[in-house]
Amino acid sequence: MKNTLENHGKTHEIIAIDGPAGSGKSTTARLVAQKLGFTYLDTGALYRAVTHVAMLKGVDLANEQALDALIEICDFKLSAEGDLTRVWADSSEITEAIRSREVTSNVSLVSKHAKVRQAMVRLQRAIASQGFFVVEGRDIGTVVFPNAALKIYLVATVEARTERRMLELQQKGVAVEFEKLREEIIIRDKKDSERAIAPLKKAEDAIELDTTRLTIDQQVETIVRKYKEIRS
Repeated sequence: MKNTLENHGKTHEIIAIDGPAGSGKSTTARLVAQKLGFTYLDTGALYRAVTHVAMLKGVDLANEQALDALIEICDFKLSAEGDLTRVWADSSEITEAIRSREVTSNVSLVSKHAKVRQAMVRLQRAIASQGFFVVEGRDIGTVVFPNAALKIYLVATVEARTERRMLELQQKGVAVEFEKLREEIIIRDKKDSERAIAPLKKAEDAIELDTTRLTIDQQVETIVRKYKEIRS
């Protein structure tokens, strides 16, 4: 597929999609990238990778210095291949392992550390410096790519987000109680929003999109339309 920006003479461009857990960021970002001929980049995968390796090695997740030392000696690599973001730690692929509930429950603790975020932001910018990317996360439009061509901030009720995450887990064969999962999401929202470094928040120039009652296709079409409007 030819890039939609070919006629604009650009060498790279970013569409930033931020929002809390379960708001539909990943699925929406992947499909928007497909529609526009961009590459999907899941930056949260990098934080999950650090969390997974730290837990595997018994590193104290509250110890910023220890996590920084781990990042220095471990070679984290991320490959954006179509709609899939593959992740490696040294020579081991950990693409599936970083999606465990244990990692999900602890990634906010790891990502709040300044040195961890600084290292991850450098890597994210290097990956997306040449190319056309749809990037999703929690601080993409505010910190990582403040000059993104289009910034979208997804929101949805806690109940809707819990239902989506529950369905996702069930499809992977993981049984979970609704109320327990709902509580986990509320706790993560609190951690992400209250962390001192790059907290989850809407960029001033971002377009807020409430996905509570929208289908994935409706979310995708809305973002694609917004992008085409700014490029028309």
